[in-house]
Amino acid sequence: MDSEQFFAWRNYFLMLLDRVPVPIAICTCEGVVTVANPAMAAQWGLSPGQVRGRRLLDLFRPSSSAAGQLGRLAEALRLGRRSRYTIEVRWREGARETEREGELLVDPVGDPSPEYPSLLAVLRVRDEPAAEEPVPEVSEVEGLILALAAAGATTAAIGKAVGLTVDGVNYHLGRLTRRWRVPNRTALVAKAYVLGVLTPGQWPPLPPAAQRPRGG
Repeated sequence: MDSEQFFAWRNYFLMLLDRVPVPIAICTCEGVVTVANPAMAAQWGLSPGQVRGRRLLDLFRPSSSAAGQLGRLAEALRLGRRSRYTIEVRWREGARETEREGELLVDPVGDPSPEYPSLLAVLRVRDEPAAEEPVPEVSEVEGLILALAAAGATTAAIGKAVGLTVDGVNYHLGRLTRRWRVPNRTALVAKAYVLGVLTPGQWPPLPPAAQRPRGG
């Protein structure tokens, strides 16, 4: 495969990854994130670019029983083994700072070689909040997306402003639409005003963080 084909397939893979609703990240063998999809970044109310370059275990807190699992994973990589490991983790979700629990499934990926492989990390979230529960708090990224949508920005323009692909923006809009049980973007913006996420009478619309008075 020549370099042009490689980059074409890489871009196609990243586009598909953005569409997957399951939280996924690709990391170095040291656990540094090289790629995160919107579903993974949304666990902390961040964009994928804000997660890139951070260590997964700085974002997650392994349970007390995970220390042995991490040691076994490091030893397995050193010996060239390619088994899957499950790590019990906790983290605080987005702006709501809700304590969450789940399992991080870690698989070495790539062809066998003397180099340590990359790691594919897939998150299984436990006890996902009920979709019908209206929650006015939104993450910083969601607030920016709502404010731009309320101002009439296109999906592409929103993505450019917040550093997401079109699919990434659609992921967040779809997530809010399901959470607030509304049928489309127009109703989503209307509900954002009803819930007080966006302030009536303010133009252009401001995300929640920008509405807070400074120094008070």
